[in-house]
Amino acid sequence: MKPKVYVSQPIAKEVKEYLAQYCDFKVWENEEPIKREDLLKEIADVDGLITSGRRITENLLNHAPNLKVVSNLSVGYNNFDLELMKSRNVIGTNTPGVLDETVADLAFGLILASARRIAELDQLVKAGKWEPTSGDDPFVGVDVYGATLGIIGMGRIGESIARRAKLGFNMDVLYYNRSRKPNVEDELGVKYSDKESLLQQSDFVLLMTPLTPETQGMIGEKEFKLMKKSAIFINVSRGQTIDEQALIKALENKEIHAAALDVFEQEPVNKDNPLLKMPNVVTTPHIGSASRKTTDAMAMKAAKNMVAALTGEEPENRVV
Repeated sequence: MKPKVYVSQPIAKEVKEYLAQYCDFKVWENEEPIKREDLLKEIADVDGLITSGRRITENLLNHAPNLKVVSNLSVGYNNFDLELMKSRNVIGTNTPGVLDETVADLAFGLILASARRIAELDQLVKAGKWEPTSGDDPFVGVDVYGATLGIIGMGRIGESIARRAKLGFNMDVLYYNRSRKPNVEDELGVKYSDKESLLQQSDFVLLMTPLTPETQGMIGEKEFKLMKKSAIFINVSRGQTIDEQALIKALENKEIHAAALDVFEQEPVNKDNPLLKMPNVVTTPHIGSASRKTTDAMAMKAAKNMVAALTGEEPENRVV
């Protein structure tokens, strides 16, 4: 008898065909996210759950007494209660590696969009407000080529961003990481820095850390005050890695020049969030890995992790 698996979001045909070889499975096919109460009903008798960001709580595990594996369709796994899952002998996996270049593309897109005010000026043109100008150009932006980029969190994605910055835009790249990476320094010519110096020297500050107890709220009022008044802050990590109210205050008080955000403390972001009303803030809806090719590759990796765990093998990307 094949193990039962529930997949809480749509997946590609190829992934379904792979799962069908090993599991009896059911997929949530709607584009709208499944409601939590419906998810709890669907997982009542399953052995495995493939999901993306759903919090694995005691309540969820109580509704799924047969659950043996949760396979995250994401590189992050802050939705896992690691100690709880260990105590219940529930394996947890994630999908690192396949999304690195796609997230790096988005991060660099946010750098360019915020520097050259692309989203803001796109709306100006579409609103019919493009008028002849004289004197100080109201469309002026900030140069990216040759500027200094500070990357906080030099994992695989950070390395990919640094490569784009150095080789494509001739940027000076500083990085701060919990461990130094001499091989990356030698390959790309990036420079290790303490966090304070990086914040003070960078034209663009990019946050690329995972969310952990150590990184939660790591960028706040003190850090924004250290940045240049001309600095642009970009967050492609997790919303909880910064103090969002401190960011709002820094922008309102012109302590920094602009921001670009793919992540927020609350997601979906509250419609009344002041950040949404600021023309110098570029916002995207947590789309770091959201390309068709990468999403499908992540789903296949999640499926292979699931199958390995359910067939008694060690999953490649086990985190708990």
